[in-house]
Amino acid sequence: MNPGFDPEEIAQLKKECKAEGTNFIYVEDGFEEDEEENNEHAHVQFIGFKNDREVIYDALIYTLRLHHATKVYDLALERVQKQMPGYVSPDERSIDAPEDSEKDEEAELLLTEFIEEIEEDEEMKVSEHVEVDTDFEYGIGLEVGLNRDEITVKTIDDFIAHFNADRLKLDKDVYSFRSSEEEDGY
Repeated sequence: MNPGFDPEEIAQLKKECKAEGTNFIYVEDGFEEDEEENNEHAHVQFIGFKNDREVIYDALIYTLRLHHATKVYDLALERVQKQMPGYVSPDERSIDAPEDSEKDEEAELLLTEFIEEIEEDEEMKVSEHVEVDTDFEYGIGLEVGLNRDEITVKTIDDFIAHFNADRLKLDKDVYSFRSSEEEDGY
């Protein structure tokens, strides 16, 4: 049985939420410890319902800007790998993989070029979304992209309230972003 459906796990999460004074708790992710103050995404758990039964939802909530940047990076990396067959980015390599700084530098330049090209041509478009994973290992998984400048406690509270009340209205417009806008302060 999925532990996210276990009444004892649900009761424990309710206690934790009550202790925090919120309707959710933050989930500690290993990679987030390195980040100073991240306001573009949050990993949370909250209680909701599925088929009239309480369940724990494990949700990754992020801004559309972050979602867009990730998708642009992935597309640019795909293009680099087409031009440089066999190339594996440093963050995807195994620990014992040999380093090739010349190849990495060439790939990095290509990657930057492709990112700029994709952004300039507005090839990548994103919109608000909720992806539901009912085969998740702990409860029900959610990936949520919201058109917000940052993911705050209020943003999370509002999302959970609307999601649980089945009144969530997503913005269906599509958006494209440029990383240079972040640097220019727009």
